[in-house]
Amino acid sequence: MENVILKTQYQFPGQKSLYQGKVRDVYNIGEKYLVMITSDRISAFDVVLPRGIPYKGQVLNQIAVKFLDATKDICPNWKIESPDPSVTIGKYCKPFPVEMIIRGYLTGSSWRSYKKGSRNICGVPIPDGMKEHERFPEPFVTPTTKATEGHDEDISREEIISQGLVSAEDYALLEKYTKELFQRGTEMAKEKGLILVDTKYEFGKGDDGKIYLIDEIHTPDSSRYFYLDGYEERQANGEQQKQLSKEFVREWLMENNFMGNPGQQVPEMTDEIVNQISERYIELYEKIIGENFVKSDTSEVINRVERNIKDWLQAH
Repeated sequence: MENVILKTQYQFPGQKSLYQGKVRDVYNIGEKYLVMITSDRISAFDVVLPRGIPYKGQVLNQIAVKFLDATKDICPNWKIESPDPSVTIGKYCKPFPVEMIIRGYLTGSSWRSYKKGSRNICGVPIPDGMKEHERFPEPFVTPTTKATEGHDEDISREEIISQGLVSAEDYALLEKYTKELFQRGTEMAKEKGLILVDTKYEFGKGDDGKIYLIDEIHTPDSSRYFYLDGYEERQANGEQQKQLSKEFVREWLMENNFMGNPGQQVPEMTDEIVNQISERYIELYEKIIGENFVKSDTSEVINRVERNIKDWLQAH
């Protein structure tokens, strides 16, 4: 198996803190820069699985970089540079404690809730009689709280504002940016024969008081894609949609009786499964970006990442 980035413990000049999320290791450099390393960890059902996936971090980082560059006319974003295939360095921002999820179709967790009888997501009413994967009349925002541990929780716009998580003025801008970014993502997906089904965005405030798009954007970890070709026929015939997302990982886990519930064991991740997941991520990259994926040299990946970051910081 190739070398993978499972965990980093670097010490950079001016480093104030290190935050390790489910997938990303984020270094705060003097509250001026954030160094985000996209590891090869993989999570599902809010659980980090025991094995890393070769090239997954590179895939996610390079997709996010492409989409950050392609949307900066809509909303300022935190990215300054990507000095390594698995790294983005950007402006230090204080994140808002909510994730802005936007949905164009009834699928995933929203469908699971709908099937159980729920007709409301985050205060937004959903009509009766809808089918799985059906398109909503128009995309709508369903925010969640950003949990440091465990599950994120659905929350309405009114609750966010009344609890003082985000001011009414800032929230209005977050919602505007979310809808415009989703529209751009939808157009770009369509050019590649894809449907952007749903996605999430995270935002933060810079020291200049401006709101910036932070973290990743339109990657298969944060977004769900369907294939456009055959979508209508599959809907009409009641067939499952062809998906481009990490839903295939969740499905493999569910087939093996794992949904992140207490007492459940993560099924064994064989080399074969790990390689299959890696190949699927590379396929996702090539479909979403429309270019061949170039595998980076991972023979000494931990040293390579450290060297590229240190060289960039030294030059700045």
